[in-house]
Amino acid sequence: MDYVTLKWLHIMSSTFLFGTGVGSAFYMLFAGIARDVRVVAFVNRYVVIADWLFTATTAVIQPLTGWLLIRTAGFPMNSKWIVWSVILYAVAIACWLPVVWLQMRLRDLSAQAAREGKDLPPLYWRYFRFWVLLGIPAFFAFVIIFYLMVAKPS
Repeated sequence: MDYVTLKWLHIMSSTFLFGTGVGSAFYMLFAGIARDVRVVAFVNRYVVIADWLFTATTAVIQPLTGWLLIRTAGFPMNSKWIVWSVILYAVAIACWLPVVWLQMRLRDLSAQAAREGKDLPPLYWRYFRFWVLLGIPAFFAFVIIFYLMVAKPS
């Protein structure tokens, strides 16, 4: 595969990865703030689907295309910007893995509350707080990775 195709795949998958994350966070956050159980259940259902379709697949594609780009372009693996990108990516994925589990619990808790016509339980809000707290470092890790990929500082 040539360099331009690899780069295009890498950029497209990073766009899907980051865009799905930011979009999911936006909709889940504002659905939660509205506190309409039916809206929360609806949004949570589709956020979990989007995470499996887009985030999970691109989370695999990113390191693969990144590694192939490094090899194709001849960048040294020990370049600081590459090392820091890998570290920050590991941080972001380490935050994302529990977020997937939390999102599935949030989906299930909100669906049950909607079916029963009840408010969201306290456990929902505890999980929601952890979800927000894990999203913050993941977001900033990806923002810094984008900078490192563009600037390639020495």
